[in-house]
Amino acid sequence: MLLYHGSPNKIVVPKFGLGQERHDYGKGFYLTEDLTLAKEWAVCRPERESGFVHSFELDTDGLNIFDFEKEDILCWLCELMKHRDAADSKRYRVLSSKFIEKYGKDTDFVDVIRGWRANASFFYIAKAFVRDEVDIDILEELMQLGGLGIQFCIKSEKAYQHLHKTGQVISVDYHEFNAKYNERDANARIRMKELIDSDKNKVEKVFSTLV
Repeated sequence: MLLYHGSPNKIVVPKFGLGQERHDYGKGFYLTEDLTLAKEWAVCRPERESGFVHSFELDTDGLNIFDFEKEDILCWLCELMKHRDAADSKRYRVLSSKFIEKYGKDTDFVDVIRGWRANASFFYIAKAFVRDEVDIDILEELMQLGGLGIQFCIKSEKAYQHLHKTGQVISVDYHEFNAKYNERDANARIRMKELIDSDKNKVEKVFSTLV
């Protein structure tokens, strides 16, 4: 499988145990099959510097890959809640713990996680969801409007051993692809707000009622 990693760094060396716990799926090395998304992610920070896309091959033979597209969207939300906060209130801390216990799954021992990337537009929805402003019946449709994109997170030492750099490094122009990233996010927020304000959002099966 050919995968791409967008980064502001020209030299990238994936190593087991690195990464930040507060990323979507915790520590790991993140990649995507979508070259265009990798280019956008390479320059999504506001530093106004060009970025780079590094290409890798992942040998999936014998790897335990957990795929969130095969799970309920609540399961995916639980995984994000393990690593990233949608609110800083005591209410959220109490309810999110119960939510994870009820809908989450153990991913501690998988080799690779496959699932959506939670970009800025996602957190617009996440914050509305934990405030009980979004009905679960429209949540999946909202996520699709966000154009989140699928990412792979290399988790285990075994998975790192199956990942090999191809040697190809693509330079990414900041102005072109940062603009595309911001446009995608802005359009997603407009469409999301329209759906939240529509009659489809019954606001009955909400975050606090699901725990």
